[in-house]
Amino acid sequence: MESTLLLNSSFEPLKVVSWQRAITMLFAGKVEVVEEYSRRIHSVTFSVKLPSVIRLLKYVRVKPDRMVKFSRANIYARDNYSCQYCGVSPAHHQLTFDHVIPVSRGGSKKWENIVTACTDCNRKKGGRTPREAGIHLIKRPIKPRWVPSLNLRLIFRNAPDTWRDYMYWNVELET
Repeated sequence: MESTLLLNSSFEPLKVVSWQRAITMLFAGKVEVVEEYSRRIHSVTFSVKLPSVIRLLKYVRVKPDRMVKFSRANIYARDNYSCQYCGVSPAHHQLTFDHVIPVSRGGSKKWENIVTACTDCNRKKGGRTPREAGIHLIKRPIKPRWVPSLNLRLIFRNAPDTWRDYMYWNVELET
């Protein structure tokens, strides 16, 4: 089912919400619809096109020190959807995440110990450290700083065309 891009009142992308949440916000008078999908949803009393892009009517201040949510999707986004051992960018369903120092050997579940890996490298590494497996990290994993584009990068790969004008909000235009 379709997702909806939520923009601040300044047209800055904030996050992606479900179409159900978008409809709820619309009927609560909190947002306006900027772009729509062609698909409609129906109830007993009305029919409405699914919102593709919505904009908050009131500005929401975004704190620059806002923490990036520790999630599989954001680990993939941080690592640019590529294996941190061999550099290949496999199909999304072939990506896994790997604990650099295995949990069974004292490794923690935090940004600095988890990387994106292809299934082949993850299998090759197994429950060993990269050194023991004879493989090397391309780059050291770090905790990312929050920026809207990081949280949206995963979605942008398969983003609807209606989102494209709003995704490059913080990118300098070419002259």
